[in-house]
Amino acid sequence: MNPPTDPFEGVPLPSDPVPPGAREPRLPPAGRQPGPSRNGSRLPPGVSSDIFGPTGLGGSSGPGRGSPVIPPAADPPQPWQMPPPPERPSPRDEPTLVPGGDGGFPRPEGSRFEEPPPRSRRGRRIFLIVLAVLFVAGLVYAVPAVVMSGKVLPGTTVRGVDIGGLTVTEAADELRERLSAAASEEMTLLAAGKRFTLDPDKAGLEFDVVATINQAPSGFPSPGQVWRALTGTTELDPEVSSDRETLNGAVDDLARKIDLKVREGSVTFKGVEPVVVTPRDGRELEREAAAAAIEDAFLGPAREVRLPVSVIKPKASAAAVRKAAAGASRALSGPVTLTSSGRQVLLPVETLAAHLSFEPDASGDMRPVFDAGSAVASVEKGLIDPATAPRDPTFRIVGGEPRLVPGRKGKGIDDERLATDVAEMVRRDGDRTIPVALTTVQPRMSDAEARGLGIKERISQFTTFYDCCPPRVTNIKTIARLLDGYLVKPGETFSLNEIVGRRDTARGFVPAPMIEGGRLVDSVGGGISQFATTMYNAVFFGGLEDVQHVAHEFYIPRYPAGRESTVSWPQPDFRWKNDSPYGVLVKTSADDRGVTVAFWSTKRYEIESISSERYNVTPFENATDTGPDCIEMIGQQGFTIDVWRIFKQDGKEIKRVKKTTVYKPETNLRCL
Repeated sequence: MNPPTDPFEGVPLPSDPVPPGAREPRLPPAGRQPGPSRNGSRLPPGVSSDIFGPTGLGGSSGPGRGSPVIPPAADPPQPWQMPPPPERPSPRDEPTLVPGGDGGFPRPEGSRFEEPPPRSRRGRRIFLIVLAVLFVAGLVYAVPAVVMSGKVLPGTTVRGVDIGGLTVTEAADELRERLSAAASEEMTLLAAGKRFTLDPDKAGLEFDVVATINQAPSGFPSPGQVWRALTGTTELDPEVSSDRETLNGAVDDLARKIDLKVREGSVTFKGVEPVVVTPRDGRELEREAAAAAIEDAFLGPAREVRLPVSVIKPKASAAAVRKAAAGASRALSGPVTLTSSGRQVLLPVETLAAHLSFEPDASGDMRPVFDAGSAVASVEKGLIDPATAPRDPTFRIVGGEPRLVPGRKGKGIDDERLATDVAEMVRRDGDRTIPVALTTVQPRMSDAEARGLGIKERISQFTTFYDCCPPRVTNIKTIARLLDGYLVKPGETFSLNEIVGRRDTARGFVPAPMIEGGRLVDSVGGGISQFATTMYNAVFFGGLEDVQHVAHEFYIPRYPAGRESTVSWPQPDFRWKNDSPYGVLVKTSADDRGVTVAFWSTKRYEIESISSERYNVTPFENATDTGPDCIEMIGQQGFTIDVWRIFKQDGKEIKRVKKTTVYKPETNLRCL
């Protein structure tokens, strides 16, 4: 069917009101061409003349088919009335739009296009489908969720132990039973290339079962949890509780086995020969990180735990130490001459070596270090006028009681300046004559400090005897005079060689026999060992700390066996420490029969000495010598002896210290 030529031709027009008894106008047949208008004019194609109503276009107004019907006059609008709303056409009167029909133009009723089904019917069908899907999904989630509720989700494991589907109580019992053995196994630790073991119980580590299970939800599971339980597994790490203080203590014990103190390189002298100490790396356990690593690895899969260790490098390399050692011998090419105001003294090579060393500096090189204060103690009086020299406070004993002798400041060698000058001379191998700078020197302690030292009573005294009056007795009297009245402060270490220095004739020492290399030889200062033995026994019975003493190679009958000491320059030295909170006053006296050393302080202990029998006795040998320097020796057996020093307070033993001394047999030497 072809569409009408005029688009409005197929659209039904609204009907005019028909008066009673009148006929309803009819539309012309479809396809019929309209005729001319009633007034003779021609209408456009497709337009009916009825569109203008029954009146047509003419002027006739009578009733009937050709007469226009005049509507009654409307009432004039009143200003206080609202005009009536326009009438809306009834849905039945509106044209029906046919979807998809000719671009959406209206089609007359009765057209061959049918109306589509209502949209609400299709939406109801979709709603029912969605509702069914949700119902099925709910069943799929709810059924397993109800089954799993109140239990650990299936597929949950702890270090291979399956606790899925168990109640919390059942899971706890299962973990305790299965993992208790593993929690008690010793841990293997690796550090510094070594293996160590650690007992977890002693380290304060414990398997926390409750905290471990609390990681697994056991209430009503969510959909995601149900899905994971049905399709996968959940691995829980065991939770650990630790006593941090106990764990840190265990790590400290490990550190004592692992740590290695860095060894700095140095060059010192034994006699006048350089002694090289090569540098060595140190190491240190990183304690906090190690504790964390142990805690993390406990009950873990790793069978060995590597602990973090830091490497500590020495300041100077081995090459720098070797370079310093090569130049050390040049530093001892001869004595050093010290001068001041026309006076001069020699600092012997042995004294220089005894107080010179090479130490690493901040740049990684080795620098010479000279202890000027100790080195010049024995020669300072040769450069300083005694009337202007400083004097330390001391005590003299009057009527069995100590009385203070005040000290005073005076002129002395500038130790810091001299130390710098000697180090520079060694570094540059320069002139070995050094002008000494003098400065005002304070005494070692003030008068007030001396008064507060607690020097109030004699705490020990010892005497050794000799025959009058060989040269060695002169040396004993000389050193006794030098040390009489010397004060040793609390915590200070007394060194006989540092305080007295090298024995020389300038201060009154003379050649006398002394043991050297297994034979008696003459040496300036011979006999000083008897003074050292006397002082050692004063230290022994005074309850003071023995730092360094060396027994004679052979036993000498005038000394108590196992309680004697030798000394030489620069080694061996005799040193002891005032380990008391009080000062110690050294009082000495010597005559033609013997030498006495007494210590004055505040008494702390009563000391007893117990000696064992002599054992491992070895016979002496006989020998002769025809040399001009031969000194005869009386043969003595060799033996071993033990001596105990027993400390008591108020009659009760506090401690005892054992000292074992081994004597070689002394050759019975005859000079021919």
